[in-house]
Amino acid sequence: MTTIRTATLADVEAILTFWVAAAEGTDRRDDPAKVVALIERDPEALLVYELDGAIAGTVIAGWDGWRAHLYRLAVAPEHRRKGIARQLIAAAEKRFKAFGAFRVDAMVLNDNTDAHPAWSGTGYTRQEQWGRWVRHL
Repeated sequence: MTTIRTATLADVEAILTFWVAAAEGTDRRDDPAKVVALIERDPEALLVYELDGAIAGTVIAGWDGWRAHLYRLAVAPEHRRKGIARQLIAAAEKRFKAFGAFRVDAMVLNDNTDAHPAWSGTGYTRQEQWGRWVRHL
């Protein structure tokens, strides 16, 4: 049985464990308090794909009132190439459309070439004219 649902506070540790195995090239020290804060601030932002009661995929569908952003699209290695990413992206886009969003961006690591087909296969294109600028606090 499969389902896509929003994460709950009870999921935090399982999600962090899942990301260690499934989220490629993360540059963050995953802190449970930050995931808790995300869920408390926006309870519908973190989507979980469950397969037979286990986490098989996630995506963060962040909405700041102006722009729609996708982060942490991750699928368990043993469940890749089965349409899970496509379903998670579609669920996130449905959330954004309800807010009236007309465009969504996705944070995708350049070197994570395994992820690029999932994004291009769902109609996303890389914007060469934009670059991401960051500053660590």
